[in-house]
Amino acid sequence: MSHSTVPDAPPAGDGEPAGAADAGRSRAGAQPRAVERKPGRRKESGPKLGWRIRLRRDRTLLLMVLPALLLVLVFHYIPILGNVVAFQDYDPYLSDNGFIAMVQSPWVGFEQFQRIFADSAFWAAARNTLVLFFLQLVLYFPVPIALALLINSVIRPRVRAVAQAVMYLPHFFSWVLVVTVFQQIFGGAGIIAQTLRQHGVDGFDLMTDPGVFKFLVTAEGVWKDAGWGIIVFLAALSSVNHELYEAAAMDGAGRWRRMWHVTLPALRPVIALLLVLRVGDALTVGFEQILLQRDAVGRDAAEVLDTFVWWSGIRNQDFSYAAAAGLIKGVIGLGLVLTANKVAHLMGEQGVYKK
Repeated sequence: MSHSTVPDAPPAGDGEPAGAADAGRSRAGAQPRAVERKPGRRKESGPKLGWRIRLRRDRTLLLMVLPALLLVLVFHYIPILGNVVAFQDYDPYLSDNGFIAMVQSPWVGFEQFQRIFADSAFWAAARNTLVLFFLQLVLYFPVPIALALLINSVIRPRVRAVAQAVMYLPHFFSWVLVVTVFQQIFGGAGIIAQTLRQHGVDGFDLMTDPGVFKFLVTAEGVWKDAGWGIIVFLAALSSVNHELYEAAAMDGAGRWRRMWHVTLPALRPVIALLLVLRVGDALTVGFEQILLQRDAVGRDAAEVLDTFVWWSGIRNQDFSYAAAAGLIKGVIGLGLVLTANKVAHLMGEQGVYKK
């Protein structure tokens, strides 16, 4: 009968304790300990590039943006300096140079603003502006969203392209052409009025009716600019993952459920952004459009802040008074943007800028 022999443990090396081998084996079987890092220290992603290197790297993009920056600078930021005439009794005939005439005009402080707040015509224009804004917000803003959802549900690409082109085409029309088209349809000598007269019914003239003027202006804006909003919302819908629709369909969600739980949440950031921009532009309800129809319905129904500034500053040569009215409008618009953006943040959206 053979007996198995167990080999003796290897002798410890010189200077090594007898239990070092067992300790090494126990350490080998233990889990590795995580390396402790001091809080607040992060690994650098890479060397920081200097502005010269970044300028050379992005020179093509900067050259592409340069014309737009110059356009904004010349037509938006430099004219801000002209707001100083709101605190003066500006007289452009003091010098052939408008800047020198601005320097030589006497300062009157807040006198122009006191005149505006005591002017009933200004408050009437402000009231008409706010009424038009709320009508356009309620009746116009949802239309591009609904049309974008409708076009997005069309399966055939050719039908979608034709429908989008037809809806977007009026965006390129001038307001003169838009008003003319509506005049030929809803005017006293328009198609509808003539057809009614041919059948023994008294015609109508909506283009000169002050009671329906605000609804008519809103309808003109919808017909002209709804196509532009469709493009924006369709671009947002193109980024929606189709696997979400497939997963919702597998869970038994119908078309309306998929639209409510998948499509609309994807559009919510874009809706919030455009809504903030629209609220900031609340006091600008269409200068050219309303100026073309102001005489037809009268000043009481069609006067808004933009036309008020036009008639006060350009036609009546009261430039300081018009500048003060425009400055009030700009300050109120800025306050509306900040307020609407804060509401967007409370709703969990980014808005125009982050927190």
